Amino acid sequence: MTSAARRKLAAPTLAMLPRVSDSLSFLYAEAVRVVQDDTGVCAQVESARGIDRVYIPTASLACMLLGPGTSITQPAMATIARHGTSLVCVGAGGVRSYAGIMPASLTTSWLEKQVRAWADDKTRLEVAVRMYEARFGVASAPAGASLAKLRGLEGQRIKALYRLLTTKHGIKRFKRNYDPESWDDQDPVNKALSAANSCMYGVVHAAILALGCSPALGFVHNGTQMSFVYDVADIYKARVTIPLAFSLHASEDPEREARRRLREDFRAFKLMPQIVADVQALIDPDTGGTHYTDRQSDLVHLWDPHAGALPAGVNYGSETFDFSSE
Repeated sequence: MTSAARRKLAAPTLAMLPRVSDSLSFLYAEAVRVVQDDTGVCAQVESARGIDRVYIPTASLACMLLGPGTSITQPAMATIARHGTSLVCVGAGGVRSYAGIMPASLTTSWLEKQVRAWADDKTRLEVAVRMYEARFGVASAPAGASLAKLRGLEGQRIKALYRLLTTKHGIKRFKRNYDPESWDDQDPVNKALSAANSCMYGVVHAAILALGCSPALGFVHNGTQMSFVYDVADIYKARVTIPLAFSLHASEDPEREARRRLREDFRAFKLMPQIVADVQALIDPDTGGTHYTDRQSDLVHLWDPHAGALPAGVNYGSETFDFSSE
């Protein structure tokens, strides 16, 4: 088989693109070179034995986290984008998220729903209440509660969870501390929690991008390009990342162990499809979780306030228009 034929077979079609809810969660890469060859995308490392290669399942991967020492070629990045896999650039151990790359082949239907819900104070508060209830249970938010009230209740619940897990694991004292400048001085629980949360942010970021939503338009968080990512990721911390971090209080390598265990939890809890369904239900509870919008070949239409969506690629000017009359 010629190299041209291999490249043609490796190129995805719209029918081949997987739904993000069915994808593997994330892959963290550090100190590798990501390249495209005739058969796919691989991560390669030079060693005394030569060049070791590991092929990456980009077509079934939701998110790839690129850590320090990682480089990627343009052909590899183009292939990853065509497969709809999000790329997120992160800091050491995945504890900082710097940037994300969104696939271009997306509809704007869920983005438009998000903007409408975000732009009105009443519906924005309604979404915030749904987020709180998604974390702590249906009807857990008092009727008519303000955002300030919800923040206070959330803080009390998280502190109570910290106390419970501290007692359960026999830890003498725990205080949440996230300081990247003194990362090596932190205790294993804080390291594991920061690493697990960062990976959770990466996966949520990928799910939001795959739906075509904006990571910047948050309903509780505000003022950063990751606001909506933080909103959605908070839903799962009390159930997933916080208990996981406390279980690693005696680990010698809590960051690496947290990433490994979190991947297992994503499979066990089926979190990828849950994140997609939750994002949809938060934005539009009437249709959320039941109308996932896959990539389509006919994406572009024209907006009209009266006629609705009109086909694009059509000349709506009169064929007999007389320019001399202008």
